[in-house]
Amino acid sequence: MDNCEAVLKLFLEAVQANMSSVEKKEDIYEIPVGVSNRHVHLSQADVNCLFGDAYQMTKIKDLSQPGQYACKETVTICGPKGAIEKVRVLGPVRSKTQVEVLVGDSFKLGVASPIRLSGDLHGTPGITLVGPKGSVQITEGLVVAQRHIHMNCEDAKRLGVQDGQVVSIEVDGPRGGIYNNVAIRSNDTSVLEFHVDTEEANAMSINSLSKIKIIK
Repeated sequence: MDNCEAVLKLFLEAVQANMSSVEKKEDIYEIPVGVSNRHVHLSQADVNCLFGDAYQMTKIKDLSQPGQYACKETVTICGPKGAIEKVRVLGPVRSKTQVEVLVGDSFKLGVASPIRLSGDLHGTPGITLVGPKGSVQITEGLVVAQRHIHMNCEDAKRLGVQDGQVVSIEVDGPRGGIYNNVAIRSNDTSVLEFHVDTEEANAMSINSLSKIKIIK
């Protein structure tokens, strides 16, 4: 009987250890979610053109990524076929202006917007921005944001990925599924979060409570 009890004890310990390992693995792969709408990042030169000389943007809310914030100010985006008003400006100012729209916006504006990661603006189309004090025609910078995951270097090591890698993710829920072509953006200051625009989020009913995991 003693031998049977010892074997049973070892078996139960092994099962518990395995369950703990699975739960730990699941916890590791659950990624917070951030859903973004169309928005604009401005250079200081374009801020001056749109809002006035030496104008300083007004922060109204911090965003999840350190140092990033939403501004009170908005602009109008104008294309050859139409315009979109009250597009939020995000801060801080950048070296080059970047306009991030949805795929559906491209049809309204009449400009084909390529899917790019933030900052990858070479060869992208331009667009006209209108503010309360003037307008500016940028020669490039109109993009649809590629879905991506921000993380710091420790997160990347823990998740077994690296900056620039492209992975697939699984979305839980009644309209869930798999998204491919998700870029990893890793550096020392980023906070772990999956970024997706409102169109793609709506397609799978993704929100801040959704469970996302990398499946590579």
